[in-house]
Amino acid sequence: MTDVVTDKVLGDRVERFIKTLNQAQELGLTVVDASSGQLTLQLPYSEKIIGNPETGVIHGGAITTLMDTTSGSVMICALDDFELCPTLDLRVDYMRPAEPGKPVHARAEIRKMTRNIAFTRCEAYQDNGEVIATCVGTFMRIGKEATPKSFRDMITGARQ
Repeated sequence: MTDVVTDKVLGDRVERFIKTLNQAQELGLTVVDASSGQLTLQLPYSEKIIGNPETGVIHGGAITTLMDTTSGSVMICALDDFELCPTLDLRVDYMRPAEPGKPVHARAEIRKMTRNIAFTRCEAYQDNGEVIATCVGTFMRIGKEATPKSFRDMITGARQ
């Protein structure tokens, strides 16, 4: 896993966007890699996301939030103009628990984009590459005009 973002402009846009999301900030999500149509975010391990205190295993809700945020944010890496794309449907399949003490990564990609809907696929994994969970998501495209210009400019880094 690399610590260098493939496309710095896209990575910066995603960073600015996830900084507006309280859940993402609470979880400490960060961009690992961003490129055209693909995005990888990281969820650091911490005491506050432990779901089972006896084993130290991360709560599934934290991993679902990581995958939903990654899947929704990959739109920034796929669309020419920033627009909010709320989650319509997210199906998560858990394969195994995350190993305690280690960060979790989620890699999302655009599977299909229409005028109104975006379809994504995402995998959560740890440093050994073994998949923890997979998800498919459906996101509504509301168009750039439905997103306030000041917010769009903040995400894209446009001068106001």
